[in-house]
Amino acid sequence: MPERLFLARHGQTTWNRERRLQGQLDSPLTAEGIAQARSLAERLSGTDVRTVCSSPLGRALRTAVIIADRLGADLIEVPELAEVHHGELAGMTWDEIDDAFPTVREERAANRYGWAFPGGESYAQARARARRALTSCGWAASGTPLLVSHEMIGRMLRAELRGLDATAALGLRHPHSVVFRLDGGVESVL
Repeated sequence: MPERLFLARHGQTTWNRERRLQGQLDSPLTAEGIAQARSLAERLSGTDVRTVCSSPLGRALRTAVIIADRLGADLIEVPELAEVHHGELAGMTWDEIDDAFPTVREERAANRYGWAFPGGESYAQARARARRALTSCGWAASGTPLLVSHEMIGRMLRAELRGLDATAALGLRHPHSVVFRLDGGVESVL
């Protein structure tokens, strides 16, 4: 596991604007999302990032390509960086979910960390995957790695690096335009 790394979330997508759950489905970056990726690349230009580890999902990979091209960095796809699998709820808005799965919000609220999306995975399962992703990126990277992922799996990555419990992990947020620097378990915004 790398001692120091940067973590970015993909740029805004069409489904982000529509408030649709994406999970491991995909929608394209918006013009704003492309601008966010370019802005992230500019902020990272003075760092020692020589390796960008990316989720294989299109929205993250497109963001990672923009950043890696600007930095002249190697790009490595890391399957474990994919977003939490939303199963049958992927592609739906919460209003659509409420109609199709009327008890889901209640079930999720009762155990948000351990609850698995129907046909998908839980945060607890995703955290184990995040641990493997950190190890993979640590072995593959030269310099300080940049990980480009998603908000939900990003919570689990940050929780692992900071030693947070489930409750603290679930409270984390990651706006599209923010790059976190994690160094020895200490987090700051670049």
